[in-house]
Amino acid sequence: MERSSTTPAGSTRREATRQKLYEAAVTLIAEQGFSATTVDEIAERAGVAKGTVYYNFASKSVLFEELLRHGVGLLTASLREAAEGTARAGGSRVDALDAMVRAGLVFIDRYPAFTQLYVAELWRTNRAWQSTLMVVRQEAVAVVEGVLREGVAQGEFSDEIDVPLTAAALVGMVLVAALDWKSFQPERSLDDVHAALSRLLQGRVSGAR
Repeated sequence: MERSSTTPAGSTRREATRQKLYEAAVTLIAEQGFSATTVDEIAERAGVAKGTVYYNFASKSVLFEELLRHGVGLLTASLREAAEGTARAGGSRVDALDAMVRAGLVFIDRYPAFTQLYVAELWRTNRAWQSTLMVVRQEAVAVVEGVLREGVAQGEFSDEIDVPLTAAALVGMVLVAALDWKSFQPERSLDDVHAALSRLLQGRVSGAR
């Protein structure tokens, strides 16, 4: 270990380097796939020496696994902040879910390449990082589950709802709708997409007044 990496300045520099490697890796892998992307290409895209990649990550697979942890961690933090912010403002649990829908859209709008990779990896079962992906995915879904359980306990939601499945469905709704938005309806604004999902969340799509 380099001695400077234990100092605050050294730690900050290392985190900045890792962030550059994450960004380079996610862009390249989204463009050409994991197998076709080399460590040399990641280093070149990040503007660092190849040895720097191996100093920070033992292998390309470890880099990608940590990328998944990092990205889903950011999403989870965004969802949690949205829920907690709504609670501090005195909003309902429906308001909290709506805030999390928007937070998810904001995240995907900022990191579309990562989101594409994340969704693609969810469908693969032969990856070395599959168990890690399941853990971080559950961390994100658990934030939504928490709000749903609170809503059931407070009588805001029916006690008949399947909390784990409903939470997964809400997260999935945001992911799929956002990817469709980015891929096929890019002319739509984030506010427009959020409004459509908000109406769906609040059960205002049947035409009933």
